[in-house]
Amino acid sequence: MKKLLTLLSVLIIITACERKDRQEVSPITQKNTEVVIEELMKKHGEKHYDRISKGVSATANLWRESDGNFEDFKEFCLENFIADDEELEYVFDAFAHNFQHLYGYMNRIVLELNRAVHEDTGPLHPIDIMFGSYSPSSHIQDDLFNNKIAFIITLNFPYYSLAEKNELGSEWDDRQWGYARLGEYFTARIPASILQNYNQVYSESRLYISEYNIYAGKLIDENKETLFPETMKLLAHWNIRDEIKSNYGQEGGLEKQEMLYNVMLRIINQDIPKEVINNNEYKWDPIKNELWKDGEQVEFTPEGTARYEYLLNNFKALTELDPYYTDLDTYIARRFESSMEIPYEEVESLFKEYASSPLLREVASIISERLERDLRPFDLWYNGFVGRGGLSEDALDVITKAKYPDAMAMQNDLARMLRDLGFENQMAEFIASKIEVNAARGSGHAWRASMKTKPSHLRTRIGSDGMDYKGYNIAIHEFGHNVEQTISVHKVDNYFVNGIPNTAFTEALAFMFQSRDLELLGLSEQDPMMEHYEVLDIFWDNYEMMGVSLIDMMVWKWLYDNPDANAEQLKEAVIKIAKEVWNEYYADIFGEEDNPLLSIYSHMIQSPLYLMNYPYGRLIMFQLEDYISNKNFAEEVLRIFSIGKLTPQHWMQKAVGEQISNEPLFNAVEEALEAVR
Repeated sequence: MKKLLTLLSVLIIITACERKDRQEVSPITQKNTEVVIEELMKKHGEKHYDRISKGVSATANLWRESDGNFEDFKEFCLENFIADDEELEYVFDAFAHNFQHLYGYMNRIVLELNRAVHEDTGPLHPIDIMFGSYSPSSHIQDDLFNNKIAFIITLNFPYYSLAEKNELGSEWDDRQWGYARLGEYFTARIPASILQNYNQVYSESRLYISEYNIYAGKLIDENKETLFPETMKLLAHWNIRDEIKSNYGQEGGLEKQEMLYNVMLRIINQDIPKEVINNNEYKWDPIKNELWKDGEQVEFTPEGTARYEYLLNNFKALTELDPYYTDLDTYIARRFESSMEIPYEEVESLFKEYASSPLLREVASIISERLERDLRPFDLWYNGFVGRGGLSEDALDVITKAKYPDAMAMQNDLARMLRDLGFENQMAEFIASKIEVNAARGSGHAWRASMKTKPSHLRTRIGSDGMDYKGYNIAIHEFGHNVEQTISVHKVDNYFVNGIPNTAFTEALAFMFQSRDLELLGLSEQDPMMEHYEVLDIFWDNYEMMGVSLIDMMVWKWLYDNPDANAEQLKEAVIKIAKEVWNEYYADIFGEEDNPLLSIYSHMIQSPLYLMNYPYGRLIMFQLEDYISNKNFAEEVLRIFSIGKLTPQHWMQKAVGEQISNEPLFNAVEEALEAVR
């Protein structure tokens, strides 16, 4: 094992040395570019001007001395620009076929290399970690530039900015959208060593989070008493949050919630003892921060800055990509303008409008009345509006553990669940056949299939005694992702429009499925007010996520303003930003200032700038639910998630005829409050 760890260290050093590669400058000047454009215009005519000018300019920008001199560049453009529509369609179809298999099988390779890391297959060996951090696709980009395939794309399938897609896209058919999406494949030329390094850093941070378990059965109060079952193991932050949720209305629930809340604060501040992370040998009082073993108090080592070191490593690895982009030269720009396709300012404005809503103060007042006490910070996760069919979580655990003793039991039940949601039997069987269920090492996730012949993967935590309700609830959320993934791969016009506009849209369907989890267990709510309570539940749930997402966004802006910061400085900045957001949008409701609780989310550490997909996804979910309320659920899901990868603006117009907004939810909350009051 020591030899393997040494080898891993050597690989890291080698990779670090390779990252000294810097961006090369194109030998093709602006004047050279204009000459080639002019010659192609003479050859093919004025009607091709837009494609020629965009294509030649993009190709020139990415051309390197190793690709040839100006004469080589000129010859390539003159010989390979495709003016004939039929030939262009043929080439597009060839790319669609070959890229589906190239990237589809590469996705499958990565999945297999990461099985031990992502699935609960037993203790991890260093060789598992080495394979999990290896990126087999990091050289594909280099290869496709070297053999000129990438240049065929840049020359013939123009790249369009977000503004251009939003302006022109309403007139495009699915084929034209496919052309535009193909044009996005090669907009930067990044050395394989930099891509490999980022994959390694990303994998290490995911592994850190997936193994960050707290043994709740070893937590003790001031009387040295334990409050949780001996074997309870909670993954931070997901399971800790869900355990807080599950204790509303339970005997001794408030004391348990206070204890878990203090665990969260210790993680954020990094004064949590290293010895209690993924280790059940000690007893720990998280309120006093005292560690005990064999009845004696013992010294401990605080975690220090490890949490923030992983975040900082992700930042450094991603900024190494920045110089290779002409326009989207920060990760923030790429995340919003390219990946999300919604400008940063628009997202920020929407979230701040939501978090400032006076309706939140009214909902908070109702929650306080129901709890018969002032709100505590952890009441961000109040879930008392959801009735759960009148059953406690313990009772639900009994049901889910009996129904799903292992992954195969859920695998065999997928088609039945789809039929219960209204899918015709043939479609239900088809979708279920394209999903594989696995027991997760971490909190659970859905892994998309990038080709039609391979399944997507549904992963959730499954204990030795079966799947508890928390695991089941997560599984139904991931099931929603898998259904989207299957529909949007198999039912779209062409490979390049497979998928959805951004991750928030798949989160929307995942939330729609998750809200039906009791229905899929055969349980139902009898309360006629439940529809209104569900609106309040969505509204309150999203309040928390708005603040969490704003912190994530502000932290990344701080990182770009302070690129040389160390982990300690980053920790201080994250906590300071979290307190500022809390003071502006939460302190008046919870009666407490300078609270850093909103920075607990593990996504911030392992999935850079991912969090905003959740609140956006819930807004989209609400608009979709509202639109299909008097329609067939299954038919609408099939229609909507077959639209394909358009920009959010055009997708929403086709799906529900309106843009993403807070207003539909605000209006529903006003109605719900009137009914509840």
